[in-house]
Amino acid sequence: FNHAGEFLEDFIKQNFLPPVVPLNHETLKLLKDEKRKIVLTITADENEDQTQNLIKLLKAAASTNRDLVFGYFGLKQWEDFADKFEANEKMKLPKIIVWDGDEDYFSVIGIESLNNEDQGSQISQFLEGYRQGRTEKKTVKAPLFMGFFNSVVGIVAFFIIFIVVAMMILMVVLLIIISKDNEPVRVGSREEVDRADNSEAESSQHGPGKKED
Repeated sequence: FNHAGEFLEDFIKQNFLPPVVPLNHETLKLLKDEKRKIVLTITADENEDQTQNLIKLLKAAASTNRDLVFGYFGLKQWEDFADKFEANEKMKLPKIIVWDGDEDYFSVIGIESLNNEDQGSQISQFLEGYRQGRTEKKTVKAPLFMGFFNSVVGIVAFFIIFIVVAMMILMVVLLIIISKDNEPVRVGSREEVDRADNSEAESSQHGPGKKED
């Protein structure tokens, strides 16, 4: 029954998702629990005619590789996400990789990007190279907010926060010192005062007597 349930779950997932998933914030949530690897294609602009032709080729590849999820997005539409995979305007696009949906992705040696000619054959060669293990494992770049502290603005912000925290600590220390200086002198209890009076009286009674004339 467990195997049947897993098969049904996989069948629903494979048929619920489109053959090629256009990646954005919403569709990325759908892939959160996806166990299959994602063949991710990063184009310059997903609205270009060249990208539309590429999507047709990716759909054809997806139909014969159901154990993989195929997705794409444009650098122009989602530059921050593209940066995680080291894709930018300076490099050749479309870039094609296999992403595990988490921290790691794989590039196939010799086919990191697609040429404009005969992209269908290049996609087939890419998938063949991936299945044969001719890959290079890489790690997704840290989120952009982590790199914030490496910038000049981040360093300035860090020092401002450091100074504010230091001033707060100094103020707390000064308040503690001032409160100790203003602390009233401890007055003895009534019992202690009575005990002191009794001891003085006893010492006067047992003290040396006065000399008679």
